Amino acid sequence: MSDTDSPRPRIAARRLELAAYPFTIPFRLLWGDADLLGHINNVAIGRYLDETRVSLFREIFAGGLSDTVPVRGMLATLTATYLAETLYPGEVTVATSIGAIGRTSITEWIAVFQGDRCTVVADAVIVWAGPEGPSPIPDFARAAAERHRFRDQP
Repeated sequence: MSDTDSPRPRIAARRLELAAYPFTIPFRLLWGDADLLGHINNVAIGRYLDETRVSLFREIFAGGLSDTVPVRGMLATLTATYLAETLYPGEVTVATSIGAIGRTSITEWIAVFQGDRCTVVADAVIVWAGPEGPSPIPDFARAAAERHRFRDQP
């Protein structure tokens, strides 16, 4: 392995199963998001990941957020591992769940599926922060996140 090569992270087999994720959104693939060979580009994949991540976040946390709540969740990191090509034409299903809950952060696990094949897995870390910096996750958010945990068992 050269200095520029980096090993692919080890992905748990269950993360490659659509049924493990409690929240999904279908996306129709667009020709404009593909190259001449029909490969969907990374920018489009990033949009699918973001839209799904934000949709879950809004669904489970929006009821407790208001202008009077001084703490907000902010995206700290988003990492994606590409496992296979995503090909036009067709559609993908992007799935997400809560993978981990810490004191001040929540990690969403996201995956892109084309048919039965997982083509991308991603992790998004959302940090809860207020005017003074990172803050403990509010009780309502922690309870909502718990209800959308990754399904470890089939």
